[in-house]
Amino acid sequence: MLNIHFETFTLSNGLKVIVHEDHSVAKAVVNILYNVGSRDEEPDKTGFAHLFEHLMFEGSANIPHYDKELQKAGGDNNAFTSSDITNYYLTLPSNCLETAFWLESDRMLELGFSQERLDNQKSVVIEEFKQRYLNQPYGDAMNLLRDLHFTTHPYKWATIGKEISHVENATLDYVKSFFYGYYAPNNATMVVAGDVKKEKVMKLAEKWFGSIPRRTLKKHPIPQEPPQTEARFMEVKRNVPHTGIYKMFHVPAHTERAYYVTDIITDILSSGKSGKLFQSLVIEQQIASSVSAFSWGMADPGIVSINAQLSEGKSTEEYEKALRESLNQVQNLQQDDLDIIKNKLQSAFLMEKLYVLNKAMGIAFGDFLGDAELINKTPEIYASITLKEVKEVAEKYFQESNSSTLYYLPEGE
Repeated sequence: MLNIHFETFTLSNGLKVIVHEDHSVAKAVVNILYNVGSRDEEPDKTGFAHLFEHLMFEGSANIPHYDKELQKAGGDNNAFTSSDITNYYLTLPSNCLETAFWLESDRMLELGFSQERLDNQKSVVIEEFKQRYLNQPYGDAMNLLRDLHFTTHPYKWATIGKEISHVENATLDYVKSFFYGYYAPNNATMVVAGDVKKEKVMKLAEKWFGSIPRRTLKKHPIPQEPPQTEARFMEVKRNVPHTGIYKMFHVPAHTERAYYVTDIITDILSSGKSGKLFQSLVIEQQIASSVSAFSWGMADPGIVSINAQLSEGKSTEEYEKALRESLNQVQNLQQDDLDIIKNKLQSAFLMEKLYVLNKAMGIAFGDFLGDAELINKTPEIYASITLKEVKEVAEKYFQESNSSTLYYLPEGE
């Protein structure tokens, strides 16, 4: 079974540092997770967590060209924003580890703020919003559905933002306040993994990050979503070739055992061509040309989404009836079928964690959820889930009254 060893220490300014030694390759990974995502945004100022993902590569106060300096050391990097976190990671030769500390500490200390840099990245994000969400067939479907599905929680909007105008109207003063309110050592976890030694990491962390001041965070209470008691529906017409149907169910947070059960259920439903939805809706009944199911693990109660495109001539009523029958089939699941899915999920998780970068990100995300040991516990959690639990969770959360549905229809229908 997976057993990834790591050690933790915390600087006086609140920066948590986790070290995982893996000397199998002469590479080092530095992963910094900031506890800020789109759920931390204000309803009239959305898209800022994602905007900052871009701004962080525009250069810091003392280092104008982050990528250029990292490439000199033979490294590469990337980042991603989710509803809950913003995560930055880089990989470089282990003998150049201090370069990573130099680069990351300087942009945690202070970005190279300027109106020109802000305008550049605003243009990039606005173009991304248009290309991915406005000008692409079905591109706004999930944004529309999230807004329907959540009435209160800021999961209502995607990381790109609720409206393009929020980023367009971003001021330099507000951007600075967002940075100093969230990009702080006391709001971050840094995982250093690979061909490294804890003693050296401790010295480098103190040298480069120790003098960065602890900051007053902008954290505010996040309004929690009330239970949904009746189904919600929305219909839009767009210039698309086929009808799309997008459905969401409320499910427990990633910290709950029931989340892992929903993850198993979505795999039962949508595990490639062997999934129950594909077999029933695409192969046998030919109601849909494609169908998929996803479980979104979130810090607060999250989402399972089931999405499909209908076959020519098929109605939304036919699809809904067939989908409900497929969901009900989970109650007929046999132990052998469950064991296959559990083994598959455990194997996939273990294979993914063979890579140092994935281990670093997994440790950081587990720590964000409250337990860095989740990277070791997750396979055991999957292994321990029972057939009874699967059936109970399916019956509880996959009720129509707990769902929201978007009918995405071709114009003219």
